[in-house]
Amino acid sequence: MRSLFWNAPTRILTRIMALAALATATTCTGLAQTAPATPAQPAQVAATDPPAAPGTTTTHPAASTATPQSPLEQEVEVLKARIDQLEKEVRQEHASTLQSSSDAAALTAAERNLLGLQQASVLHAAAPTATPAMVKAVTPQEPAAPAAPAAKDPHAPAFSDWDWTWLNGNPRNKDTAYDSKFFTPEIRADITYNYDFNRPQDDTMSGSSELFRTNEIQLEQFGLGGDFHLDNAHARFMTQFGMYSTATIRNDPSYSKGQWDIGDADRYLSEAYGGYQIPNVMHGINIDAGIFMSYVGLFSYYNFDNWAYQPSYVSSNTPWFFEGIRIQIFPTEHLKIEPWIINGWQSYGSSNSRKGIGGQIKWTPYPWMNVISNNYGVGHDDFEVPGRSRLHTDNSLEIKYYDKPSNFIDKAAFSITADAGCEYGAGVNCHNDKNGNFKQSFIGYMVYDRTWVKKDLFGFTLGGGQINNPGEYLVLVPPINGMSATTAALNSPYFQMNAGDAFTAWDTSFTVDYMPRQWFTWRWEYGYRHASIPYWSGKGGMTPPAFAGAAWGVNNNAPTQFACMDGSAVPNPGGPYSAGQVPYGTTGTLGPAGAPGRALSYVNSYCGSTPSGPHGGVWFPDLRRDEQYIDIDLMVKF
Repeated sequence: MRSLFWNAPTRILTRIMALAALATATTCTGLAQTAPATPAQPAQVAATDPPAAPGTTTTHPAASTATPQSPLEQEVEVLKARIDQLEKEVRQEHASTLQSSSDAAALTAAERNLLGLQQASVLHAAAPTATPAMVKAVTPQEPAAPAAPAAKDPHAPAFSDWDWTWLNGNPRNKDTAYDSKFFTPEIRADITYNYDFNRPQDDTMSGSSELFRTNEIQLEQFGLGGDFHLDNAHARFMTQFGMYSTATIRNDPSYSKGQWDIGDADRYLSEAYGGYQIPNVMHGINIDAGIFMSYVGLFSYYNFDNWAYQPSYVSSNTPWFFEGIRIQIFPTEHLKIEPWIINGWQSYGSSNSRKGIGGQIKWTPYPWMNVISNNYGVGHDDFEVPGRSRLHTDNSLEIKYYDKPSNFIDKAAFSITADAGCEYGAGVNCHNDKNGNFKQSFIGYMVYDRTWVKKDLFGFTLGGGQINNPGEYLVLVPPINGMSATTAALNSPYFQMNAGDAFTAWDTSFTVDYMPRQWFTWRWEYGYRHASIPYWSGKGGMTPPAFAGAAWGVNNNAPTQFACMDGSAVPNPGGPYSAGQVPYGTTGTLGPAGAPGRALSYVNSYCGSTPSGPHGGVWFPDLRRDEQYIDIDLMVKF
């Protein structure tokens, strides 16, 4: 019923008020346009005096006789008549309803007060009389009290309040392609073409954990996986089909210890762990076990996430992963403390009996700063050398020093990473000492600068670094005749890696990224690398000939032995030597300048000292001190 009471009167009332406003505007306009500037004119007095009652003649003190109505007054009379008609329509339409209830009676009284507009009221509206609304509009108001800030979540996820897609080592995706309550999938594809200007005939590149084959299009990694999450339990896995599944494994000797080939068991998994998040404690505590990324050396294992494809030595030569237990503690939204209990230094198993411990501290005090410190120690990580411990510290600072999203150059940032470490025990020390132990240490740095342009459509990175590693214990083993970290630990005739052996190197690179979508990157990169000893693959390559006179060769499955020019391996000479070894001697130096001294007579007697000898002579890999390369990369991450 109330709807019937109010809807129609409201419509009529709206029309009445519109007519009144029109009358007001017309009156004011007419007065302004017709009144002379002289203040004694009767029309001006009429504008300020109270109006007369309807139906009477308006008189003014300045006029003793009646005057005919002006056109303005006639228009006002028409408006008054229209208002009277509207009043009658309202009363007739609701007369029966308004009389049927006490609510209607009350409404009738209110309606009469609203709609019973008299001629005098309508005309008085034309006068510039201040209303409460007008007074309020011109009166200075007290400023509104600021809204109370929303209560801060004491358990908000860490690092979730700022945009960290600019960081080196972080994926740049701002959105999640797909998500559900239980599972968030992740898909990665990394395809690369590399060209080594040394042009090795066996297409083999060395000294890298990213570049493996030259003048070929290769699948670096195809990763399928994602994150499972439900009721504070979580798990993650990511596959690594492609070059990673063979190149990463060969840098870890631990899988060769004992039975049950864990190298084959784990080679197709880059990450695989499960864990639990303790709820409502600080900003999270995660306890995880399995294979997880280390981020020692700042760069991510996944090239899509990085500013450059081939990182410098302090990243490329340090661990990409660990296997063990980690505990992630987030005391604040911008601090992570992450202790590790792990099998060893980038290892699926333990090279010896003692495990490694370490951890990461990550601090982001501002949206333009990231500080990371990784530290490792205690573990016995030299294969078949129990009693030798390793220490290492890795520290990075990233600063975004320019951020103007609307400009052509929209962002710029730099990173600095500094590493130091050493080994001690079993004949080596962090410094040479009076007992004659060899110095076994590592020191290095790298610096990168990144610039984004045209709303992150393009990215440009310039960087490089340097290392000094006496003892070569963190130098990546060249794949000479299929040599791996395991075979190098047993015997390496062509690349010794003896305690105290000197090794220094430096590199630089320039990278251009084209990023038309947040899921996709085209990359072009040029790099130059130098080492103090012959290390990079040269024209002759690193693979012995398949037979005498062969254009290129195949591995002879004997990387711990010297090879002859027909591909045959020099056999064990017998005596107190391990399988495949040949004895040190004093009769001469075998091989090119700088090669270790060996029993020249024994090796030459087997292979022959000339091409006409029994096996065509002794074979040596072609190693160079310098390398230039380019890589072109297509990378996708959902």
